Amino acid sequence: MRGRGRAVFGIVVSGLLVWWVLRDVDPGEVWREVREARWGLLVAAVAVATSGFLTRSLRWKILLRPVHAETSLRNRFAAVNIGFAANNLLPARVGEFARAWSISRMEPVTASGAFGSLVAERFLDAVAILLLLGFSVWHPLFPTEATLAGRPIGAVIAGVATVFALLAVGLIALVAFPNFVVRRVAGLIGLLSQKRGDLACELLGSFVTGLGALRDPRLLASGIVWSVGIWAWNGVSFWLAMHAFGIDQGYTTGLFVQAVIALGVAVPSAPGYFGTFHAAALVALHEVYGVAEDATLAFAFGYHLGGFFPVTFIGLWYAHKLGLSLSELSHSDEVVQSELHQGHPDPSEGSGGGRGAD
Repeated sequence: MRGRGRAVFGIVVSGLLVWWVLRDVDPGEVWREVREARWGLLVAAVAVATSGFLTRSLRWKILLRPVHAETSLRNRFAAVNIGFAANNLLPARVGEFARAWSISRMEPVTASGAFGSLVAERFLDAVAILLLLGFSVWHPLFPTEATLAGRPIGAVIAGVATVFALLAVGLIALVAFPNFVVRRVAGLIGLLSQKRGDLACELLGSFVTGLGALRDPRLLASGIVWSVGIWAWNGVSFWLAMHAFGIDQGYTTGLFVQAVIALGVAVPSAPGYFGTFHAAALVALHEVYGVAEDATLAFAFGYHLGGFFPVTFIGLWYAHKLGLSLSELSHSDEVVQSELHQGHPDPSEGSGGGRGAD
């Protein structure tokens, strides 16, 4: 599915999910609950969530080390915020490409190598989320009798873990046997199109470079510790936000809601995860924990919008300082793919490489 088709599909999905979450409630009542929120707690929740972009920037140094040993925290922080702002404003989930391209303009790394490091980051995020999800499910206060779509919640979680395990096996195979996997995948794709096979070989080669942190036991262990810490800290923001809307639940509930939303926003949607975020929150809090729909949706809309604006404004500010427009960011995926096709040119050639965010 090409970029425009993905964008239209995501907008349709978001529209249907927003209709679904609001179908049985009075939007006016939800808005009333939002206005009556405890704003001090909500501001604290948003502050904790926003601080997570700094911790992500700190962790990214570990994942970029195989590509370039020393990168500036300021430049990593700028690129992280640009990437998340792009996901909030632009269709087709170009944020990861925008983030990789941005860091390549500020540091002597290729966009393709940086993009590979983000694959490693997503893997570590998934590990951390599943670990914290397991912790919340095994907690004595978890409603084990809850069902989802007529199935016991435990069976649903087991299914999600199985899918992740299969993806992890593929990623581990790429890390452990890179040449073998690259040749086999490129060969299979090459049966359909030699050009696409060559591009797949270049793309996977860049991924292997970016996944270097996963081949180093010390970097991998450090990355896992950082990832668990990042998501455990982010769980505090969910816990604070729930209490801001009168949802009297514990920290482990926040971890569960966070995990379900993290899985939910992986579904294609309009920019900013509208619809997917809210549907996942409704499933986690209302369907599993039995929280009232009005309070759940007030939390979903209030917390989502509260977290949407800070990173978007910060990302746009850094993009402006770097001389990047939204139009350019929307084509960052083409820039990364073009670099791959051209054999990984020096990022400083024609891209302002080495310039800082200042």
